[in-house]
Amino acid sequence: MTDFDKKVCEAFPGVVVRKDLVKEVKGNAIVPTYVLEYLLGQYCATSDEASIQTGIESVKNILREHYVHRNEAGLVRSTIKEKGHHKVIDKISVTLNDRADVYEATFSNLGISKVLVPSETVKQHPKLLVNGIWCIASLEYMPSEDKNQCPWVLDTLKPIQLSHFDLELFLNARKQFTTEEWIDLLIQSIGFNPEQFGERNKLFQLMRLVPYCERNYNLIELGPKGTGKSHIYSEFSPHGILLSGGEVTVPKLFVNNSNGKLGLVGYWDAIAFDEFAGKQKKPDKKLVDIMKNYMANKSFSRGVETLSAEASMIFVGNTQHSVPYMLKNTDLFDELPKEYHDSAFLDRLHFYIPGWEVDIIRAEMFSNGYGFVVDYLAEILRAFRDDDRSTDYKQFFTLDSSISTRDRDGIQKTMSGLMKMIFPNHDATDEEVKHLLDFAIEGRKRVKDQIMRFDSTYSKPDFKYTGADGKLYTVKTLEETEYPRFYYINGDNVPVENATLKSSGEVSPATETVIHPEKMKAVDLPVGNFTYPENSKGITFKRLLIPYLREAKKIVIVDPYLRNYWQMRNLMELLQELVSTNDADAEISIHVVTMADDFNPEKQTEFLEQIVNAVMPAGIQLTYCFDQTIHDRDITTDTGWKIILGRGLDIFQNYDGNNTFSLQNSMQAYRACKSFGITYIRIPEETEKQE
Repeated sequence: MTDFDKKVCEAFPGVVVRKDLVKEVKGNAIVPTYVLEYLLGQYCATSDEASIQTGIESVKNILREHYVHRNEAGLVRSTIKEKGHHKVIDKISVTLNDRADVYEATFSNLGISKVLVPSETVKQHPKLLVNGIWCIASLEYMPSEDKNQCPWVLDTLKPIQLSHFDLELFLNARKQFTTEEWIDLLIQSIGFNPEQFGERNKLFQLMRLVPYCERNYNLIELGPKGTGKSHIYSEFSPHGILLSGGEVTVPKLFVNNSNGKLGLVGYWDAIAFDEFAGKQKKPDKKLVDIMKNYMANKSFSRGVETLSAEASMIFVGNTQHSVPYMLKNTDLFDELPKEYHDSAFLDRLHFYIPGWEVDIIRAEMFSNGYGFVVDYLAEILRAFRDDDRSTDYKQFFTLDSSISTRDRDGIQKTMSGLMKMIFPNHDATDEEVKHLLDFAIEGRKRVKDQIMRFDSTYSKPDFKYTGADGKLYTVKTLEETEYPRFYYINGDNVPVENATLKSSGEVSPATETVIHPEKMKAVDLPVGNFTYPENSKGITFKRLLIPYLREAKKIVIVDPYLRNYWQMRNLMELLQELVSTNDADAEISIHVVTMADDFNPEKQTEFLEQIVNAVMPAGIQLTYCFDQTIHDRDITTDTGWKIILGRGLDIFQNYDGNNTFSLQNSMQAYRACKSFGITYIRIPEETEKQE
């Protein structure tokens, strides 16, 4: 146990848990993280290893004896019948049978319904009426001669969530941590290792929590696959719900006019829309209109009656193109359906998380340290919803008068959420406030700048603010400094200086991050066969392959042996060279054909998927397939080149890939090569057209 983990355990006894234990106890139980950590918090909230192991066994036994697997539902029902009563862990939803004037419960995994529920239980836990909640319930079996009467009787029901917490104790314990330590604890509580994240990426992770602690907060995150966009809304809190797949209806989300039943916004703190992007989707225009009003005014209409709600809205989706491509051709909302690609709707968004900046989740990113039981943190965040910290920054800074009311609201609500999470004791310094203010402004500016690309009716604000000393500060988005020639439109070519990225404090020269190396001069590329003896050095993909691939838009790579780590790294390094020599807005389709690994196909697929996700933000659309009949190794382009590779991409001898300070690790030219041959063939134009 590290010193930091010891400090966490001492400051928050009984409400922290070692984060790697969840995987250990989960097994094949399909339950949210907060359910498992609730149980772990009951039995494993300690630093004593022996007690932890005992607690793990206790939790495993509870899950083994009481969690209902769908395929074992019949056995559990039989157990209840034979024993007379039994406790089960299941997701329970309740409906009102208005004909019989009773509440009836449905047990999702157990497969039973029409179980009578006392009205008092429903009043205590109204979320039972909407989509259901996970509970520990005691059931009895009491058959009756009346065939219409359900034989299942609910004895007790307890939602799996924290029963209480002491806010004052929490606030006092927070004082024991520095700002950096506290942010690391929050990141660790989410389940990530803070050492794997930079300061800016930590804030992006915390931004995903703002909808839980800030009422009526509207957040959008668009980016590549695999960054964990939806995970936190499905697994983190019992007060949030993730809507996956399918289209959401007005009755489900707001109110059913036929029966007056309130929708999801009336019961949940945060509602996340997964897979929100997709131009092919056609959402109901009525839904979009109602959402516009709700997101702006916190209310919606039901006939002549206007109702209010506090649920925050989160929209997450995947992008298909690189950032420079979107900036050059459309905007950063390019992937949204037409109905949502509307300035009135988008202007209601308070913050845009640039998903292309968020790291793709890797195994080493998960934490094995101590963090809050997620349900404890969820309750803290919920308690913070009553607190308004939106104007705390005003004692240090003043926003520019050109910033509109809606822009100002977006900035202030983001500030409020971050200040409550990071500085609950109101003890932030002016520098710390400035750091968060820059970040909040950038997120709202990203929204406004993109709207103005397709709606010129909006006036252009100056996203500036003034310090107490009169000093003026200007905020830019990272895309603005990285891709100025694509970012600015309508002739507004503002020069970009090598400025400091205000939200991270890291120097980010635009010339270093945007401008690619100059292309090689056009030459007559050689054709024919070339061989290289063993231990040759100075051989690189940039020299061997890139001149032949540079202008290609479609490339097929055939290599039967892409399975081990170093072989996959070779593929990744080739793709990196392509990225570095192509225009920032270029789009390349690459198809990889290889043989499936008979011994470890899962690892092979994992490597390939990681590469797919890694290169997508750079404009490379990588696909792959498995073919057990291939033998030859070659690369074919749509520009008329076929390159036959004797050894495929595996041309380098073994080297220490883990040694950061080795030139061999970072530079191909310093690696010794295996003996290999390579043949360059120019495909006749007629053949090229036929293919």
